[in-house]
Amino acid sequence: MFSYHLAEVPASLGARALLRPPTPQQVPGLRHGEALAFMQLGSPTVSRQRMQVRRVAYFARWEDEDALERFLAASPWGTALAGGWHVRMDFLRRYGSLASLPDLPERAGRWDGDEAVVAVTLARLRLPELPRFLRWGKPVERLVVEHPGTTLALAAMRPPRHFSTFSLWRSVAEMTAMVHGHGPDVPGPDGPVPAAVHAQAMAEQARRDFHHESAFMRFRPRSEHGTWLGRSAWLPS
Repeated sequence: MFSYHLAEVPASLGARALLRPPTPQQVPGLRHGEALAFMQLGSPTVSRQRMQVRRVAYFARWEDEDALERFLAASPWGTALAGGWHVRMDFLRRYGSLASLPDLPERAGRWDGDEAVVAVTLARLRLPELPRFLRWGKPVERLVVEHPGTTLALAAMRPPRHFSTFSLWRSVAEMTAMVHGHGPDVPGPDGPVPAAVHAQAMAEQARRDFHHESAFMRFRPRSEHGTWLGRSAWLPS
């Protein structure tokens, strides 16, 4: 089982989690965890919104749901996250691979095109590729955050090279259409952002990889818990 958490925490706790995140040796039942600082998708590259240490994201893999419950109740980092929001989810599909998740199959189970889906990306950036990454990634950020098929979309990072994106989609079909450059254009600060920008960014990634390693993962949401930005019902009905 996997979970993705969003929470507002003291800056000192957020910075400590980025520098020394909990390990499986410290947290019983934790198989892997990634602590990151929140980023506002579509925000200016140099801005306070681009990296928010008080707002954190945590992506984790667990042996079972009981292990997650114990973590939220007993661990100092877990109790801080418990004051925010998280979604529990089951793995369905991945593209790419990560050394930290070596045993994930490419596909696990089946899904319907009209069911809700959670999309998570984890990437380890090649630092010399940062200008290209920003050039091609910023239009994609705008496309995802403004897309009518998403109910929540955001990104997070752990300097200098760890990035994650997270989005909740009303349906697998809408997410898949966006990935392949179909669907609606969306508004942007300099005019409409065309639906094709994601497919164009994928082609540029294939031409010369932005990352040392990366994986795009698809999950089926089990349940959501807590609140984020004053709201408790982020999962599509």
